[in-house]
Amino acid sequence: MIRTVVLDVGETLTRDDRYWASWADWLGVSRHTLSALVGAVVVDGRDNADAIRLLRPGVDIFAEYAARAAAGAGEQLDETDLYEDVRPALAALQAAGARVLIAGNQSRLMGDLLRALSLPADLVVTSGEWGVAKPDPLFFARVLEVSGAGPDETLYVGDHPANDIVPARAAGLRTAHLRRGPWGFWWADDPDVRAMADWSINSLHDLLDIVKA
Repeated sequence: MIRTVVLDVGETLTRDDRYWASWADWLGVSRHTLSALVGAVVVDGRDNADAIRLLRPGVDIFAEYAARAAAGAGEQLDETDLYEDVRPALAALQAAGARVLIAGNQSRLMGDLLRALSLPADLVVTSGEWGVAKPDPLFFARVLEVSGAGPDETLYVGDHPANDIVPARAAGLRTAHLRRGPWGFWWADDPDVRAMADWSINSLHDLLDIVKA
């Protein structure tokens, strides 16, 4: 029985369109070019920041983040960035008695922006606030600390095999791989990913059946 559902953020709850568009504008390249490079690193199984490094070899990603923020081009988030199923699916999970947590690789600022949306969630926390990021096992140890349920009663939901499914499974959590976004679609039918995930889902609405089972 699943008592707690923990959800990743990027391409699970929120679209990354604004994120990559802002990076393209900052780097002075077309949005299509950066989008294509993101696709290339996804297929190659590489970190998404490598798309930026392909455009600017040797770039200091953290320094660029700081420069963008200082120039007023930093992180932003509003209702339009959410996938359509987020609010109704999370509300339905809570109504079914599940504890709903949001925990992903995001900054402290993004944690504040997410909480400002007042999503149907019992807790919203980010790697920036915890000081540890996926796929570090310590991240998932923290997830279990706040879960309120045992590992086999806690479901982690995400789109990224290497950051979400594999380390969550290694920590003893149940896992659901979401067919959404570049990583979700590309790896959805990979035999190894299928084997590692307890469930493969196409929408957050599918989680309700899992919780009610």
